[in-house]
Amino acid sequence: MYVADKFPKNSSLSAWVAMLPTRVPTLPLEGAVTADVAIIGAGFAGLSAARRLSQLDSTLRVAILEAGVVAEGATGRNSGFIIDLPHEVSSEDFGGSSTDRARRDITLYRTAIGLATDMAQEHGWGRDIIDPCGRYSVAISQKGDAHIKAYARQLQGLNEAHEVLDAKGIHAVTGSQLYTSGLYLPGTVMVQPAAYIRAVADSLRNPITLYENSAVRSFDKQPGGWSLKTSKGTVTAKRIILANNGHAQSFGLFPGQLLHVFTYASMSEPFDPRRLSGKRDWAATPALPMGTTVRRVSGAEGDRILIRSRYSYHAGLEINEGHVRSAGRVHDGKFVDRFPGLAGVKMQYRWGGPMALTWNSVPIFGEIEPGLFVACACNGLGASKSTAAGIAAAEAAVGLKSQLVEIFSNYDSPKNLPPQPFLSIGAKADLRLREWRAGRE
Repeated sequence: MYVADKFPKNSSLSAWVAMLPTRVPTLPLEGAVTADVAIIGAGFAGLSAARRLSQLDSTLRVAILEAGVVAEGATGRNSGFIIDLPHEVSSEDFGGSSTDRARRDITLYRTAIGLATDMAQEHGWGRDIIDPCGRYSVAISQKGDAHIKAYARQLQGLNEAHEVLDAKGIHAVTGSQLYTSGLYLPGTVMVQPAAYIRAVADSLRNPITLYENSAVRSFDKQPGGWSLKTSKGTVTAKRIILANNGHAQSFGLFPGQLLHVFTYASMSEPFDPRRLSGKRDWAATPALPMGTTVRRVSGAEGDRILIRSRYSYHAGLEINEGHVRSAGRVHDGKFVDRFPGLAGVKMQYRWGGPMALTWNSVPIFGEIEPGLFVACACNGLGASKSTAAGIAAAEAAVGLKSQLVEIFSNYDSPKNLPPQPFLSIGAKADLRLREWRAGRE
């Protein structure tokens, strides 16, 4: 039997959730139900798995068990990049002998984008939910400029569309004089993550049933299937898809293999768009790893700026308001650096969100027991990798030997992490070193 010893606990409110109407959650699980597939977790992976299952066999009874309310967990704390190419322009996945690895990852990411855009077209979602606008990679230093130039050469070798921008060109997009160069990557799809994941959840139809506020307390192998228990109900299912990322470890799974890292974001109050030149909607990731992600989001009340930066390790899967405030002070400095013309504009929302990493940056995927499928360890690319992993888990659960299943199955096994306290000491030191190397980026 797998018994949970911890449940998701969210600190602070994500701006993405706060800017939406209050959600009326689905009813929690009460009593006993039966299903063909039970999915633990209603984030990118879990809901993508449900969507794919409905495509593969519309008669499958699927029960989705979400510990809290859809979008209030890690997914709604994401920055909303469904990328088709890696974030880091210094990525070793490109060029040289790694072309096959690059193509593998691009296949994963574009499969995720395909699922999202297909749903958007089917249900008529607008750009307030999903926007195929691409993204920028931006630099503010000679080192960052060099990375962008090198990455552009590698993309050219892969025949991937891109556009290099000089300081004047990236200023025309962002309105910021700080950026020294940029690289436009047209294949990224941007989402309002809370609105998107709510829309996915609400698009699922019978025989798929979503139970919110229904944390799974235990699950156990039974003759012919599995039994899952919540505080008020039980699901008997032939198969389980575990799609709760780092909290898979809360059931005692994958001990010593998951690294729990939080990243932080702040969102400004609305400001008059005339105060900042450039486009009113754009999204940029940093040229250097561990740098600062920025989004500008337009709205009826004015425009907002999102700043995402800072990382911290927390073995206990929880942070507090002190961690959020500490990161927020850094965000304020990043904001002023980039947009001095917005003096007086304050940050209205601040929050943190968890990521589950493995030592060698591989997913945890596959059938670990008969009927128990896992799609965990996003490694910092939740919108893309978790979506793709959920799709692959659904395909594996019905016995489909797809290209996606083959890709996920061929990853190396996750390496074991060092024991405590060496893990905590090393992880915290490594994060600080990486942030120091990123500098003002």
